[in-house]
Amino acid sequence: MKEAYLYKHLNEKKVRCDLCAHRCIIEEDKSGICKVRKNINGKLYSLVYEKVIAQAVDPIEKKPLYHFLPGSKSYSFATVGCNFTCLNCQNYEISQYMYYHDEPAGKYYSVDNVVSDAIFFECNSIAYTYTEPTIFFEYAIDIAKIAKSKGLKNVFVTNGFFTKKAIDKMSGLIDAANIDLKSMNENFYKNIAGGRLKPVLSSIEYTKQKGIWIELTTLIIPTLNDSEKEIEDIAKFIKSVDENIPWHISAFYPTYKLTSIPPTSIKTIQKAYDIGKSVGLRYVYGGNIPKNNLENTYCYNCGELLIERSGFAIIKNVLSGNKCPKCNAQIAGVL
Repeated sequence: MKEAYLYKHLNEKKVRCDLCAHRCIIEEDKSGICKVRKNINGKLYSLVYEKVIAQAVDPIEKKPLYHFLPGSKSYSFATVGCNFTCLNCQNYEISQYMYYHDEPAGKYYSVDNVVSDAIFFECNSIAYTYTEPTIFFEYAIDIAKIAKSKGLKNVFVTNGFFTKKAIDKMSGLIDAANIDLKSMNENFYKNIAGGRLKPVLSSIEYTKQKGIWIELTTLIIPTLNDSEKEIEDIAKFIKSVDENIPWHISAFYPTYKLTSIPPTSIKTIQKAYDIGKSVGLRYVYGGNIPKNNLENTYCYNCGELLIERSGFAIIKNVLSGNKCPKCNAQIAGVL
């Protein structure tokens, strides 16, 4: 266990967790919504510190991050737990683990072990992913500090349900984040994800302000968030923050508690892609569908094909630094 970084002592040995936007008020011997942060004798502790449940070497494109060190490898890992309860979670066996068990699973893996592994496997970054990194924040931050000293980058793949205090602590340590923007509908966040929309929108804006490179992902789920109006609203919000933010539109496949909903059609992904471009976003991507041409990076100015992808693999990359070789336009990202 490790004492939490962001919490406040309250009366009668209660504490308030200040890490995510739930801001759980936790009584002694109780846990927060994520179930991996526990009040022990009036102090808040992480129960999953240095307790890994999943780890792998992934292409950075799998996060997905297309404008951050394209073609590089990222050492990826997670603990059990999450602060959301998404009905469509692909990793529900580990994200929702604590709803069915009393103690967190995982093997001991020190902060130094994670960094050493990343270096051994010749990764350029460490990705805090698979489950929500907010819930193993102390572990992630401690790793990130050492990783930075070794020349590695740090990446969060997150639902963005942060407090500003959490983002402030990430600043200077976390280099990039892919944030889910699941919907522009509060009811969706409440009923499907177990969260709220407004804190996510605020986190996107504030994370951008703090200089962390961000890309956004929306999973399009038929009948739940696939209307043209909602897709357009999402695209317009992204543009209001920055037209250079890459937007990844992903196809849903039936899983966990949403097995009765059909997969997202290629036609719907194409429609969302077209809406994003028509609103004025410079970098829109359609993913999680076979044999499509929506994963390539094109110059927003002249249309030149800059990075050609097939799945998570890069077929060719003709960028000259951060510039288009044809028209010299500046392409956003860490390229």
